[in-house]
Amino acid sequence: MLMRIVTITALALGGALLAKQMKKSGAAGKKSTVQESIDVNVPLRAAYDEWTQFEQFPRFMDSVREIRQLDDKRLHWKAEIFGKEIEWDAEITEQIPDKKIAWRSTSGTPNTGAVTFEEMSRGRTRITLQMAYEPLDALESVGDALGAVRMEARGNLKKFKEMIEQRGGQETGAWRGTISGDRGMGTQH
Repeated sequence: MLMRIVTITALALGGALLAKQMKKSGAAGKKSTVQESIDVNVPLRAAYDEWTQFEQFPRFMDSVREIRQLDDKRLHWKAEIFGKEIEWDAEITEQIPDKKIAWRSTSGTPNTGAVTFEEMSRGRTRITLQMAYEPLDALESVGDALGAVRMEARGNLKKFKEMIEQRGGQETGAWRGTISGDRGMGTQH
């Protein structure tokens, strides 16, 4: 128990010193990027269709508490990051069935990204997540410097893989529409 307290204290002190140094160097507000991929043993269509079920993300994304899909393009996110509750809005900027879903935040921490889907073989799909974001404060900058976003992205992809494979590749729903620029077209299935 004492060792655990010492470790937590050391991490907190190190984080505080790192935040102070980053503030001096102007590291907050600089863009960071993450790219992670995972291969899932399900058909391309099943992987893509499940990923379109945004309100299901809390099942495999640790920090995400809730996502409300406001319409075909807009989402409202609630998450808990380092014990701090945050909310933001995002819009889907491009969606091509079985290929890509891209987004950008419209409030909160500035971020953009895309998830792409590539059929590796029949029944096997590669999912690649790419994100760019700008930490807004010392806490976000420390998390970024420690690789927290990358580790969480990797963990979330692994949990998605486990979830969809345990279901035998059965998605909970699908949205097969296309979004390009300001237009959204398609139907929910």
